[in-house]
Amino acid sequence: MTRDARSILAALREGRSLVQDDFIWFANHLADGVVSDAQAGAFAMAICQTGIGTEGRVALTDAMCATGEVLDWDVGGPVLDKHSTGGVGDTVSLLLAPALAACGAYVPMLSGRGLGHTGGTLDKLEAIPGYSGVVSSGEVKRVVSAVGCAIVGASADIAPADKRLYAVRDVTSTVESIDLITASILSKKLAEGLDGLVLDVKTGSGAFMNRREDARALAHSLVETAQGAGCATTVLMTDMSQPLARSAGNALEVIEAMEILTGSGGSNRLWQVTVSLGGELLALGGLVEDAAAGEAQIREVIGNGRAAERFGRMVAELGGPKDFVARWRDRLPAAPVMIEIFPQTKGYITAMDTRAIGEAVVHLGGGRLVQSDKIDPGVGFSDLAALGELVDDNRPLARIHARNEDDARQAAAALHQAVTLDDVPADVPHLVQERIT
Repeated sequence: MTRDARSILAALREGRSLVQDDFIWFANHLADGVVSDAQAGAFAMAICQTGIGTEGRVALTDAMCATGEVLDWDVGGPVLDKHSTGGVGDTVSLLLAPALAACGAYVPMLSGRGLGHTGGTLDKLEAIPGYSGVVSSGEVKRVVSAVGCAIVGASADIAPADKRLYAVRDVTSTVESIDLITASILSKKLAEGLDGLVLDVKTGSGAFMNRREDARALAHSLVETAQGAGCATTVLMTDMSQPLARSAGNALEVIEAMEILTGSGGSNRLWQVTVSLGGELLALGGLVEDAAAGEAQIREVIGNGRAAERFGRMVAELGGPKDFVARWRDRLPAAPVMIEIFPQTKGYITAMDTRAIGEAVVHLGGGRLVQSDKIDPGVGFSDLAALGELVDDNRPLARIHARNEDDARQAAAALHQAVTLDDVPADVPHLVQERIT
């Protein structure tokens, strides 16, 4: 049977089911440029409007994954990874990857840059002087084999069909299609050659899908598709109604991660999500009997410094300072202006517009308003007050780290607008809300 873009698009428009070879043809020609931008946009819009079901999502994911390199491994343990749908102050990757490595797993964590109001793992790590977040697949395999983990960006050889389709989705208002989100995330993750995957799907005011029912639909789509493609997968739905860490901003979040890894502080919420995701992954990889035993192991390797040692080795292998774990306070950039922001009235924090807090970091220079913007790694918020916490003349809402006083004043105004205070505390949402397998 001869296939072409027009016949595939007609079938989608009419609600007819595509077969696997249709998805393979379209993905291959997205990657090689035979499919035009107009046809790629029509493909995305048709899927957004009619849906393709679980079988279609599996077929599209497999097809896009196969357009590029799929890593293969010859290592002494399971190859595991996690993916988060994004939020504010989510620095889990910096803790989880080295902790898993210290437990005997191998973690090729292909990560991204900031998107909208959310911080990017690569941007955070590149706040470390010399750290190279963009390396070849061969270098990823070398570092993972030597250290147990590598947190880097996906090379151009990983799922090139997805890169093409993602760019089209951004300008055709089809970014929020669950079918397309699922295939985009998993085509890159499955290219890592994984034995197990845990997905952290966020819900709340700082999540891309802030309604719980939408987040749940995405979670089910992800787990069904990943398992349909042959990868053992669990999803945890976690709360993003406030920043996960006490910090938001690239170097500031690295500082908080290092505080946890070295036992000198850090957010309990960030710690808890790391432990929960790590326990699930160690169980999926067969390294422990169940998630509870996995959580105990993650706590142990963070507490005894073995995770910090792995993190330091990874940083050194990827071009960063060899003494980073010992001297991280001296190695990270800092903003020239630091101002404490106090509430206008005393009260308990009962709600946060977490997306607005993330946007405030972007406007400080901690993210990109346009793709060509250069990030200032030192700016952002630290010591952010949490939901349920009493703020007053002694307890500030946060410390602002800025390039100048004018930027700091604008960030303060945004933070005041993003926080709701009351005379009595409100219930704080559960951190891990659902587990989906």
